[in-house]
Amino acid sequence: MEQFDNIEDYIADLKSKLRDNPSCGNTHYNLGVAYLSRRDFMEAEREFLDAVAHSPRMAEAYVQLGGIALQRGDMDSCLSYNVQATQQRPFFAVPWGNIGFVYMQQGDNDKAHKSLKKALKLDPEFAQAQATMSSVLIAMGDFEEADKLLKTLLEKQAHFGPGWNNKAIIEAERGNWSEAAVCIAKAEESGFEVPADFKKEVEEKAGN
Repeated sequence: MEQFDNIEDYIADLKSKLRDNPSCGNTHYNLGVAYLSRRDFMEAEREFLDAVAHSPRMAEAYVQLGGIALQRGDMDSCLSYNVQATQQRPFFAVPWGNIGFVYMQQGDNDKAHKSLKKALKLDPEFAQAQATMSSVLIAMGDFEEADKLLKTLLEKQAHFGPGWNNKAIIEAERGNWSEAAVCIAKAEESGFEVPADFKKEVEEKAGN
């Protein structure tokens, strides 16, 4: 990518490579990533499907397809693609984290916990999986474990908004309203949109 002035030149170069070698899974994958960078999801999806057609073991392409499915709200396809990624590369943490996220969204905390545990065993510093696991632990009522995990996460990723939001939930649960308000401010500084009702409740209680 470095040698190209813009994304269009890079896409044109990849397309010319595919004309010479249409069955190169890597080139299809790179073209898919290039389309994603300009938010052209349909073209990206087509290229990732071509990538796995030519290179069926390319776990990263399944993960990207899962991300596109998630972007359009298709949780079942997102789950299916990430499961396929783990079948190709069982020790790749990212799809396990994504599977955990989907199960959490579907309300299956036990399955979510199991998948996220796998993701974090493979990559203990996988921030997104740490944050999702803390959400699952909060949903299961295990605030102590969630808090421990968030402490580890936020020491290394001080601007990780979802982590601060979850920390705010834990502090609110403990009745530490002013601490919760500080965590909400940090979540928002990090670009995270804190649910309005929760923010209002914390502000009211912290102000008393």
